[in-house]
Amino acid sequence: MQSFVHETHATRVVFGAGSRQFLPRELDQRGIRRALVLTTPEQTALGEEIAGILGDRCAGVLGSAVMHVPVEVARSAIDAARRLGADGCVAAGGGSTIGLAKAIALESDLPIVALPTTYAGSEMTPLYGLTEDGIKKTGRDWRVLPRNVIYDPELTLALPVALSMTSGINAIAHAAEALYAQDGNPVYSLMAEEGIRALAHALPRLRTAPADLDARSDAQYGTWLCGTVLGNVQMGLHHKLCHTLGGSFNLPHAEVHTVILPHALAYNADAAREALTRIARALGRPQAVAGLHALGESLGVPRSLRELGMAADALDRAADLVVQTPYPNPRPLERAAIRALLQRAYEGAGPG
Repeated sequence: MQSFVHETHATRVVFGAGSRQFLPRELDQRGIRRALVLTTPEQTALGEEIAGILGDRCAGVLGSAVMHVPVEVARSAIDAARRLGADGCVAAGGGSTIGLAKAIALESDLPIVALPTTYAGSEMTPLYGLTEDGIKKTGRDWRVLPRNVIYDPELTLALPVALSMTSGINAIAHAAEALYAQDGNPVYSLMAEEGIRALAHALPRLRTAPADLDARSDAQYGTWLCGTVLGNVQMGLHHKLCHTLGGSFNLPHAEVHTVILPHALAYNADAAREALTRIARALGRPQAVAGLHALGESLGVPRSLRELGMAADALDRAADLVVQTPYPNPRPLERAAIRALLQRAYEGAGPG
C-alpha cells in the first residue's frame, strides 16, 4: 500500500430532479438570509426563477458571469454584493458563474450555494481562476469551496447537446489527471475511475435522448466524483495547457479540454501506465488514449484547436507560457514536445 494523506472538507450535496425547490432549506442550513443570485447574461431567466424560489431572501440577480472570470467583472460583482447587503451567493450556472461566486468569496468570505447547469465540476473544488491582461492565474483556497451543492438534472435540460458532450469530457479530464497526480491516494483514485465510468456511459445516452433525466442524473453523479478529485489533488499538463489556451487566447473552456485531453494523455502515457490502465477500464475500452479519442468521435465533439479559433501563429507563445510555470506532471514538460503536441491538437491529428 502506498503512503498517503487523505483530508476531507465538507460540502453538503443534494441530488434529485426538482431538488432546486429545497434551496431555502439549504440557505437555512448555511445561515444565509440575503443571497445574491449569479448567472451568465444568457441565463438570467434561470436567475429570475431562482429569485422566485427565494422570495424576499433574494438580494438581487446579477447576470454578468463570463468565461475565465476577468478581474474587472469580479471587482464589479464584489461591489454589487456589498452594495446589496448580501450575506451569501447562489451560483446558478456552469464554471463561469461558479467561478464568479468564488471570486466574490475570495474577497468577502461569503458562503456559496451552487446549482450547477453543466458538468464542469467547479462546484466541488476550492480552485479559482482570474484573468488579467491576457493571463489566467489560478489558485486554491478553501474559502471559495461551495458549502452546499444542489444537483438538479432538470437544470441541465437547457444545456445544448453539443455543450453537454464537451462539458462531460471536461469532467472526465479532471479525473484522468487525478489518477496520476503526485499527491493522489487510493480513495481519490476510486472516485476518479468511477466518475469516468459514469460519464462515459451517460454521455452517449444523453446524446441520443437529450431529455433523459436518468442519463443527466448519471452525468451529474460522474461530475460530482470528478470534481471532488479535482479539488483535492494537483493537476498536471492537461490543465496547464487548458488554462493557458483559455485564459491567454480566450478559447472556450469545455471545448479546449475536449480537444486537448487525448493529446495530454498520450504525452504522459509512458510515465503513467497504471493511470492509463484504469482510464481504459473506466471507459470500457482496451486502450485509454485510443478509447478516449473514439469516445470523442462517437459524441461528435470538436477535434482541433483550429475549430475553436486558435491562430496558428500563436502556438509558439502558448508553448512558451506552458513551460514557464509548469504544473506537477509525471513526465517533465519539454518545450519541443509541448510544441509538437499543440501542433497536433491544432490540426486535429490523432494523439501522438
